[in-house]
Amino acid sequence: MRKIEILSQKILYQGWSTLTGYDIHYTFGDGTSHILKREIYNSGDGAAALLYNPVKKTVVLVKQYRLAAHLNGHPDGFLLECCAGMLDDKEPEETMKKEIAEETGIFASHLIKVGETYATPGAHMEKIHLFMAPYEDSFRKGEGGGLVEEHEDIEVIEYSFSEIIKMVRQGEVTDSKTLILLQFGMLYGHIV
Repeated sequence: MRKIEILSQKILYQGWSTLTGYDIHYTFGDGTSHILKREIYNSGDGAAALLYNPVKKTVVLVKQYRLAAHLNGHPDGFLLECCAGMLDDKEPEETMKKEIAEETGIFASHLIKVGETYATPGAHMEKIHLFMAPYEDSFRKGEGGGLVEEHEDIEVIEYSFSEIIKMVRQGEVTDSKTLILLQFGMLYGHIV
């Protein structure tokens, strides 16, 4: 029978994210056991939402610079993503409505909960709450682009359903939360 016991934990670094080292006594299914060492990042939980307009047959994505992607081979580090943000002790739906408005200038009134996901559970604690967010042109109240005080530089881009489906199929969308939501939309008839 598998058994896991956390023997110790020690904060190795604390900044925007906290890195904690763990020693774990892990008993495998065959009865053997080992002491495993793991390092886990915790930057808090987040939420993400895909804006889609079922009448115009469009989605709104944002493009912004991601250093980690750039360091790991992305040509320029600018990724296409759905709106997202950290919860910062707020409810996921409240966070998403705020982030959508800041990033895109759209005031979404209704969010559809899709589920929750752990993006990289081997090293990060972050759980992302996923939503679909239907919108109409009348919901746009500003330019978006993010908050200056948070040093955000966000480009807002609207794609037709046919364009984004083609981009997904050609591997042009590489952000995991965005792919999950786009594929959900395609699978369940939100994006057709």
